[in-house]
Amino acid sequence: MPVTLSIKNAPDEVVERLRERASRNHRSLQGELLAIIEKAAMEKPGVDTAALLAEIRALGIKTPSDSVEIIRADRDRDNLADR
Repeated sequence: MPVTLSIKNAPDEVVERLRERASRNHRSLQGELLAIIEKAAMEKPGVDTAALLAEIRALGIKTPSDSVEIIRADRDRDNLADR
């Protein structure tokens, strides 16, 4: 069942830009808003790698920068588990 949505206190400049966009797309303001909402709802969330890296750094997580170190650490961990 369709739901009615309402946006309160939309700034005049935003509404005017939306009206202009609707006009360019040969739609009503309501049709343009629905098209924008539908497109946003269908988008798959992307990974913001810069934000992810900032979060990792903020947590203080460190990894060896050398792949050889990573492999050795993994192998040593496996060897300890086998004992």
